[in-house]
Amino acid sequence: MRELLALACEDCKRRNYTTDKNKRTMTDKLLLRKYCNSCRKHTAHKETKIGK
Repeated sequence: MRELLALACEDCKRRNYTTDKNKRTMTDKLLLRKYCNSCRKHTAHKETKIGK
């Protein structure tokens, strides 16, 4: 079962990326280091829900 999610910057809290993950194999929250356009630097991006 794959779940869609958004990745939000931990500095400015903007949702910059969308991705999916398998909930059965990865139970913890996803944390990636990605580029943020508003901060103009690489920052940690944390998993958040996509608003519908």
